[in-house]
Amino acid sequence: MKIAFLGPEASFTQLTATQLFPNEELIPKANILDCFLAVQNNEVDKAVVPLENSIEGTVSMTLDYLYQTSEIRVEAEAVMPIAHHLMIHPSQENDTAIEKIYSHPQALAQSFHFLNQNYPEVTKQDFTSTAAAAKRVSENPDRKIAAVANKFAANLYGLKVVDENIHDVEENHTRFIVISNISTPLNVTESFDSDLNSSGKKTGLLITLPEDHAGGLHQVLSVFAWRNMNLSKLESRTLKTKLGNYFFFVTVVGGWDDVLYINSVDELRAIGADVKFLGNYKEFLLEG
Repeated sequence: MKIAFLGPEASFTQLTATQLFPNEELIPKANILDCFLAVQNNEVDKAVVPLENSIEGTVSMTLDYLYQTSEIRVEAEAVMPIAHHLMIHPSQENDTAIEKIYSHPQALAQSFHFLNQNYPEVTKQDFTSTAAAAKRVSENPDRKIAAVANKFAANLYGLKVVDENIHDVEENHTRFIVISNISTPLNVTESFDSDLNSSGKKTGLLITLPEDHAGGLHQVLSVFAWRNMNLSKLESRTLKTKLGNYFFFVTVVGGWDDVLYINSVDELRAIGADVKFLGNYKEFLLEG
């Protein structure tokens, strides 16, 4: 089985994919869109992409592609603890002056206070991923640059960690999702490592209101409320049509075999809402 992930090698997404699919072929992709397209075009069986970080919030690009790609479903969620470290090329070990720090925008944001306090004059530059930043440092041994990445990246690219655990909040976790094509058979029980710990099941929905009118969101929430459906997430995202037009990403805790739950989608559609059912899936708890 082929599994795409947001690359390059040694990204947190690869670490997640490795734990979920230890015996499968993992294929790095340059960005989140490429992961979605690989699944949509049946180039791979599944893909692993980031959805949300406990410090910086939702990865908006993932939400957008979930909405825009009708052929995609969610098979699982996985939560991984995140630890960031500052690393340099070993050739720069005796020179403490760092002129630029590279990393993914989320990693830089999650380490903002540490970097601002300890490297206030150093330029921080966004990069496509933490692993790509580490690779850039490894390819430029003569430059006084550093990367914020994980220790797997430091080992892979032969870098020296100069500051450990620089993330500002200790409880730093990222939620990833596994996506697949709705046209392929769903064999979830056979897909994932049987030794993984699961915290239960949840259901993902994308809901678009028929028009912007008073009480529209209240109508939608009432569908869940009278059924005692516990929502673990409700987030709005712009439709990119005009100001004030949104879709909503909703996750419901628990299984989806209750007839009241199943009928909730019909009721939402009855009040004029457009509903995309992303799936009922397990949430796995991974090791960092």
